[in-house]
Formats: sequence, C-alpha cells, structure tokens
Amino acid sequence: MWLKNINLKKPPKTLYVCSIHFVDKKPTEENPHPTLWLGYVKPPEKRRRILKRIDSSTVRRTSDELHEMDQSEELCSTQKLTCDAQTQWSDPGMEDHTYSKRPSITLGISAPSPELPHPVADSILKGDADSLLYTGIPLIVFHTLVSCLQPFAPTSSSMPVVDQVLMALMKLRQNFVMADLAQRFKTSQGQVSKTVGMWIDIMSEHTKDLVLWLPRETIKATLPKAFKEHFTNTTCVIDCTETVLQKAKNLDSRSESYSHYYASNTVKYLVAVSPSGIIMFISDAYGGKCSDRYITQNSGFLDYLRAGDEVMGDRGFTVRDLLEERRVNLIIPTFTRKGCQLTNDGVTRTRRIAHARIHVERAIRRLKVYKILSQTVPINLVTKIDKMLKICAGLVNLRGQLISSGK
Repeated sequence: MWLKNINLKKPPKTLYVCSIHFVDKKPTEENPHPTLWLGYVKPPEKRRRILKRIDSSTVRRTSDELHEMDQSEELCSTQKLTCDAQTQWSDPGMEDHTYSKRPSITLGISAPSPELPHPVADSILKGDADSLLYTGIPLIVFHTLVSCLQPFAPTSSSMPVVDQVLMALMKLRQNFVMADLAQRFKTSQGQVSKTVGMWIDIMSEHTKDLVLWLPRETIKATLPKAFKEHFTNTTCVIDCTETVLQKAKNLDSRSESYSHYYASNTVKYLVAVSPSGIIMFISDAYGGKCSDRYITQNSGFLDYLRAGDEVMGDRGFTVRDLLEERRVNLIIPTFTRKGCQLTNDGVTRTRRIAHARIHVERAIRRLKVYKILSQTVPINLVTKIDKMLKICAGLVNLRGQLISSGK
C-alpha cells in the first residue's frame, strides 16, 4: 500500500517515508499508510504581485503608487536600523542598467533641439601652461598633432577628435583614473577606456617617426661641450630604467616581472639618447628580472650601431664582447679590482663619464614626466605598455626639439 500510494516507478531497496506524509505524523492504527503531499495535491503557489506602470503622458499619481512608495520607505528605514556600520549600500542611481527605470514625466515642455557637441578641450586648454600640464607639449603643437591625426579618427564616435586625443594624452601625462576622465568629458567609463585604448594604437602607429636614429654627421655637429673635450666619437648614451607594474594574479607573471632592485613587480626597458639629449631608441618592455645585457642583446639596439661608434653606459652593461664583434667601443666607469682603490686617472675618468652620462638621466627624467611611466601601471594597460613607451618618447623629442630651436 505504501508503494502504491507513493507511486514510484523505481522504488529503492530500502524505503523510508517522511513523517510529513502521514496524518498523525507517524503510522497509526487509524491511518497506517502515507496519504499527504504525495505529489497529487500541490500546495498553493505564491502569486507575484503585479506591478502597475503608468503611462508617460499621465502626470497624476494614483493612490496605489503612493501606498507602494510608503511601503518602500518603511522598508528602507527598517534596513538602515538593522544594518551595521560596515555595510556598503549600493547607490541605485549609479547602476549601469537603466531599462528598469520608469520613463520621465514631462509637463508639456518640449525637448531642446540637438546641437553639435562643444569640444571640452577649449575649456581645459586655455594656454601653453595648461597644455604642458595635461599633454606635455605646447598648445600649438597639440593642435598640430590633432590635425595630423584627424584623417585616422573613426567616424562612428560622436565625441570631437580634439577631445579624444586630449583624453588619451591626459591619461599618459597625468594618469587620471577612468572615472575622472569620464566626469571631465561627460561620458561613461567604458567609453573612456575604449577611446584611450583606440588612440594609443593610432598614435603609436603615426608618431613612431618622432623616435629615429640620427646620422653620425648630425650627432657630431650637435655635440655638447662635455663630449667635445673627451668623448668626441660617442654616438649614444644608454641606460635601463624601470616602471612599477600592478601585481598580477598569475604566479609565473609575478616571478618574471619581479625586480630585486625595486622589491616589486616592474617592467624594464632600454633608452638610448644622443649626446644632445634626443631619444634615438627605446626598447620594448621586458620583465623586471631581465638583466641589462639581456635587454641590450635582444631589443634590436645593436642593429643601429656601425663600426667606429662609441657607446657610453653604466657599470651594469657588461656587453663589451657584443660590441667588439661589431667593432664598437664601450665607455663605462672604471672598476675596482680585489678591493683596491681607484687610481688618480681612474677617478678622473669616472668623473668625466659621470658628467657626460647625466644626459641620459635627464632624458629619462623627461620621459618619466608622463606619470603613466612614473606611477604604477594598471594591469589592464600592460598589453599596451610598448606602444605607450613609443608615444611618450616621441612627445619628449617633439617638445625637446622645439625648446632647442627656440620655439
């Protein structure tokens, strides 16, 4: 009788029936068999409350809506009383989805006619001081750069091209967060992220000519005084610098980018400048654990050298054998061997090299003016770090050439 009442197609070998299926909560003489809640008679389902939506043309609120608002206010007040101080409440006004919001009610006021968007750049960049602060280049150079990039701008965006370029340069120059840029340019964070990433790709492609290897005649014609006296054949000064990287979740990526010198995760890249201070080469970004020799050998820097050149570097560049294969001389400070002190000639030579090597340090300092390279690079921009290095180096050269020419 139990199997018949339960109506199982494949009953188990050992059958147990819950007490809820018996009238007396257990088998008795009067009700020995399970008869309740066996799947034939279902309990009543809970009905959902029907939401009443008003038409956009209706202005007066009904009494039902006012009653619902009163109930929601009571519920909110009850929640505030029962929650502790550490609870973070989400602001409904900041939610991304707006399809659940009710349509706004208009009182016979006609919507204004759409107008062309006014560039935000006009209110931000009012002079060279503002332009240098937000872009790193003078105002006239910024407008020239925008006019050169105008043909490559996408036609689908409703934002003016000058605002799009300014947004990307502000991210590189001041490293503003996406929410800040979204508020400044009156758009969404997703649109800001998309625009910045797109223009980094465009600018890196069309500004790569700003970083080029100067001819030997041009380098000798622009030698500073510190090189003319003692290092007349110097072609370039090289050095490696690092930028702090946001810690990755992948353990392999952490180990590859960990720098013992900075005690953090970094990216490392090689910078080669002319004696006059122009950045002639900047390598791709490597992990912080890579040595100076490895980056010099694999970055493509050696392909630009010719026989008879001289390269000035720091003690960490143990690449003399690589340069001698190309008949290139390496100038580095004198080493001390077996704890001995430097001779008078060694001290004098080291001071002269340090006096000349300061040019690459100054170039790196101008490069680090762009805070995207001097601050922690977010993990979502790691894939574009190589392109950002090329753009920042090109902008540094562009400003340096204008300053040296007196413009």
